[in-house]
Amino acid sequence: MNLNDLFGLQGRVALVTGGSRGIGRMIVEGLLAAGAERVYIVARKQEQVDETANELGDKVVGLVGDLSQMDGIKQLADEIAAREDKLDILVNNAGAAWGEPFEEFSEAGWHRTMDLNVKTPFFLTQKLFPLLKKAGTKDRPAKVLMIASIDGMKTNPWPTYPYQASKAGLIHLTRRMAAELIRDNIVVNGIGPGAFPSAMNRAARDHEEAVKKGIPSQRVGDTEDMAGGAIYLLSRAGDYVVGTTLAIDGGVVNANMSTSFVDPSGE
Repeated sequence: MNLNDLFGLQGRVALVTGGSRGIGRMIVEGLLAAGAERVYIVARKQEQVDETANELGDKVVGLVGDLSQMDGIKQLADEIAAREDKLDILVNNAGAAWGEPFEEFSEAGWHRTMDLNVKTPFFLTQKLFPLLKKAGTKDRPAKVLMIASIDGMKTNPWPTYPYQASKAGLIHLTRRMAAELIRDNIVVNGIGPGAFPSAMNRAARDHEEAVKKGIPSQRVGDTEDMAGGAIYLLSRAGDYVVGTTLAIDGGVVNANMSTSFVDPSGE
């Protein structure tokens, strides 16, 4: 058994949505460390995309797009198809959070959160299906990784109603899509992050000492934690794991804690 073959991603081409910062960037760094040949990242802001691509090197290709709308989803899929004959890895990471009191919760906040967190992963995978299907074989399947949240595995006290519902929905969508796409040698799995410092998770970023008191492992997550989980599922090591969402949270879900780590103000 060769660990480089087991966990390596040599020759693989990947797309990571929301890959310019936060958990998306952590996963990009992991893909590069594991030997990925090329990693496309997409985000809404040109400056952030360019900055990340420049920092991470020539293997990272930055694209700009708004994936909350079908036009943006199709445009990205067409752009990847124009550049690549196949796509080995798709990481559906782009997402949004929104919090308001129950009596005042807006339809705009509901739609933005549900669309980006549930609709976008489904339709982007659908539009990229021909490239994923072309890449996947029995011996080396293509991979789709959904980035959910532990807030889809448990309740939290924040008024982030569509965020929690959307992440729970994404976990079940992962199961259903996995059952469908495995027939075409495409393995679908998910990750449920806990407290990782990011622009969305400002509690973990700005109040680490307070947040880690509610985590059994007594610390927030770091790049290696997220990259390690992603590499496992996206490499040969995770080929026989199908339709599973892996909680990477320091033990919060299994300890049945109700602490939330997502800032409810959204982005």
